[in-house]
Amino acid sequence: MKVNAYLEITMKIADENRPAAAKVYTDYRGPFLETIKGAITKDLLIRDEDVQVLHGFESVETAQAYLSSEMFQNDVFVGLKPLWSADPEVKIYTVA
Repeated sequence: MKVNAYLEITMKIADENRPAAAKVYTDYRGPFLETIKGAITKDLLIRDEDVQVLHGFESVETAQAYLSSEMFQNDVFVGLKPLWSADPEVKIYTVA
């Protein structure tokens, strides 16, 4: 399978909350790759100023569908929301 779209979620998370955010990433990485339609990759990127999760998908449509999936809405979002210092930035890219 080839990645044709990326979903990038950039979050402002204080240093003391980053271990909890990494746990949410680790807990749901496997289930994401195994059960979300069109999911191909998922990577955690860490910088001093923010944390990003970069998801690779088969298509823009499958990336958009993940944002309204039960896993994202009821598990990932709920686990991360208390850790944010600001609203996350969500972008979907098409691979050229």
